[in-house]
Amino acid sequence: MSDVTQILSAIEGGDALAAERLLPLVYDELRKLAAAKMAEESPGHTLQATALVHEAYLRLVDPNDRQKWEGRGHFFAAAAEAMRRILVNHARDKNRLKRGGDRICVEFDENHVADEQSPEALLLIDDALSCLSQQDAEAAELVKLRYFAGFSIDEIAQMTGTSRTVAYGQWEYAKAWLRCNLGDDSSSNF
Repeated sequence: MSDVTQILSAIEGGDALAAERLLPLVYDELRKLAAAKMAEESPGHTLQATALVHEAYLRLVDPNDRQKWEGRGHFFAAAAEAMRRILVNHARDKNRLKRGGDRICVEFDENHVADEQSPEALLLIDDALSCLSQQDAEAAELVKLRYFAGFSIDEIAQMTGTSRTVAYGQWEYAKAWLRCNLGDDSSSNF
């Protein structure tokens, strides 16, 4: 068992000090993911990478909401999901201030980690991802890890315990599904 997995087990068991021991072990990796994400955000974004890491971490180790962790991969998948939700909520809050606007066509570019997307585009991607999650939860989880957290397909395969081939297949399926569901009726931009 890795140190991270042991500490996650201790957190599950109610060890109040375990969360303090976990942060130094995972902080650098979480910070790297958040920094990469925030570097790609549009200028003037009010959320900082450090704030994103801290808010996600607090959601993950909330003592009032004990989670069952299946290991390091599960923890980082949950971290990616937490960061996605924080960014989506931030986009929704920003969108509320604008009071509407027409829906826009969003291009799903697999080579960019949720880069410079407008709040409206991020919300469309989140809606599509929610629909995909209902049809294929594993493919949706892979998209979250790839698109929002910036992990490579090989890293995702290792984290989720699937083969590289299966992970690539799920990624191709998810990309095709999202292209069909994010584009306009002709899906000509995909």
